[in-house]
Amino acid sequence: MSMSVQTDWKVIAFRLQEEEYALPVQYVRSIEKIQPITRVPGTAPYVKGVINLRGVVTPIIDLRERFGFAPEPYWEQTRMIIAAFGDIEVGLIVDAANDVLDIPAASIDPPEAIGAIGAAYICGVAKVEKRLLILLDLASVLSE
Repeated sequence: MSMSVQTDWKVIAFRLQEEEYALPVQYVRSIEKIQPITRVPGTAPYVKGVINLRGVVTPIIDLRERFGFAPEPYWEQTRMIIAAFGDIEVGLIVDAANDVLDIPAASIDPPEAIGAIGAAYICGVAKVEKRLLILLDLASVLSE
């Protein structure tokens, strides 16, 4: 009898357009309301600028634009997910941050299962109850 090493994921679920995405909680430092962003010239269009968050200058990426979606005005549900990957800390602007979920490893399919927003940015798709969550690959989102 072989035991496969499968670990469950604990994730923060968030929304972009009509889709639900998820980011493992170990990368998430905090979730903030949208705040004034200082523009930085010469950066990619999806890099909105920087904020001073508790004394740390943090670059802000609009995930909508990063994925090639049409930009939308920010509203009261818009959030910045402050995420850390290695020694990089970054804010990700999302339409809304929903909840924290536990995802059983058995309910995660490889990204090829959906062929959506360039499988480059995702590491899997999870089925949780009636929800479909796209699991974000933070390393590839932050590459470049």
